[in-house]
Amino acid sequence: MSFETILTPDKIEEYTSAGYWVNRTITDYLDEWAERSPDQVAVVDSRRQVTYAELRREADRCALGLLELGIEPGDVVSFQLPNWIESVVLHLALSRIGAVNNPLIPIYREREVGFMVELSESKLIVVPRSFRGFDYPAMVESLRGDWPHLEKVLVVGSPDAPDTWEEFMATPWEERRDPAELPGLRPDPNDVTLLIFTSGTTGEPKGVMHTHNTLIGANLPLEERMGFTESTVIHMASTFAHLTGFEYGMRLPLQYGLTAVIQDVWDVNRFIELVAAHRITYTSGATPFVHDLLNNLPDDTSALASLTHFCCMGAPIPRAIVREAAERLPQMSVLGGWGQTENCLITIGIPGDSPEKISTTDGYPLPGMEVRTVDATNVPVPAGSEGRIQVRGPFLFVGYLKRIAMTQDLFTEDGWFDTGDLGGIDSDGYLSISGRTKDIIIRGGENIPVAYVENVLYENPDFAAVAVIAIPDPRLQERACACLVLKDGVEPYDLERLRDYLRGKGVAKQYWPEEIMILDDLPRTPSGKIQKFHLREQFEATP
Repeated sequence: MSFETILTPDKIEEYTSAGYWVNRTITDYLDEWAERSPDQVAVVDSRRQVTYAELRREADRCALGLLELGIEPGDVVSFQLPNWIESVVLHLALSRIGAVNNPLIPIYREREVGFMVELSESKLIVVPRSFRGFDYPAMVESLRGDWPHLEKVLVVGSPDAPDTWEEFMATPWEERRDPAELPGLRPDPNDVTLLIFTSGTTGEPKGVMHTHNTLIGANLPLEERMGFTESTVIHMASTFAHLTGFEYGMRLPLQYGLTAVIQDVWDVNRFIELVAAHRITYTSGATPFVHDLLNNLPDDTSALASLTHFCCMGAPIPRAIVREAAERLPQMSVLGGWGQTENCLITIGIPGDSPEKISTTDGYPLPGMEVRTVDATNVPVPAGSEGRIQVRGPFLFVGYLKRIAMTQDLFTEDGWFDTGDLGGIDSDGYLSISGRTKDIIIRGGENIPVAYVENVLYENPDFAAVAVIAIPDPRLQERACACLVLKDGVEPYDLERLRDYLRGKGVAKQYWPEEIMILDDLPRTPSGKIQKFHLREQFEATP
């Protein structure tokens, strides 16, 4: 598959000469650490662990097997796997041969998966036999007729069935193909290596394309900012199909030769056990994870002494959490960060920041990235004033898949990307997110694309009008409420009936509204636009 991007020779020269792009791939780092520290534990998941030497052997075997299956450089491979070592092995193998990674969130269902795999023209998809009670092979089988490019399905966790990951990985592909051909397949670091989907704020998800250089470059400043040492252990519970999990849970440890401890399901008590067992020092995730940790701390917290950094992304950090963390886990810095699928992590707090900075800002820009706030005419606004947030620099994506015109529309002539977020930059250069120009709900760091959910609801012939609004939640920051106007004669809807409808439409469960309001009409402006602020006021006024 060919990828049309906005990458230019001038941009490559600019970021390479400045040292932001170092022209390495993640497998270059894997080879380095497998030689330097072969017995160092690389990844620990809920079922096993592997050293760097073992990880390289598995990745190379997988790469040779993929070639035998007909996967070639530039081909897209989708995988809807939990945070398991299989995900890491597959990612490294695809990177080794120049194929493109397309991770899919495990809780996505028919509607999302069907669209994403079709748009990606995936030749192979890898899924679990079951995860959290869901039958993934059955879903794939129901969709396979819509995917003309798909040639193969591999299933993890079903060793007795045909076409299984276990059988694939048990095959000594290195005896059938010469491993010496792998170095010749090393991709150009400016090739697309990741195709990862946004939540879709305009009615459908967008496939974000990143290169080896953009992803490697985004991790380069974190060693100094976070103070990594050879004893740093990185934890991740956010899915690898989010850029947070993929970049900062899977790739970041491998880039620095560190140990990654990964959770496939967030469970705070299990996290506490993992910190004690593996001396975890650094984790990142949504703000509710910190809330959970503080609400479940043991009386004796000495086993958590290694945990020095908790980076929160996706929602503001309440001051009460910052204060409580400082009192109960004084060795742990709680740091806010902001980024997007399109631009990786752009800002993050600096260890030692004041509680005021931590709780009122989203951090300070990482080296190489420029951030500005502008008015409607792209003129920068004064420090402290709210404006549209624009960014520029080496971490930025290289385009939306098959949406080059849409991509170009979001960039100014001088290369600033309009993020769709609103915020201000204080006199010290710290960014504070204040709102969104896009209609989206952030539930515990997970984006709920309002337009997408509303489009599905409008397909229901029972509804005369629909609107989805954000309502406050003390732990998750926001939840979704469906505001519905029913057509005459329709039997009343309750939340369970609404969820049955969304389930039947194949909508991922995390997008389902958690509250419902049945109304006679929706408040509108004279031009007909729904006034969602009135709906929020009405919800808050409801006993």
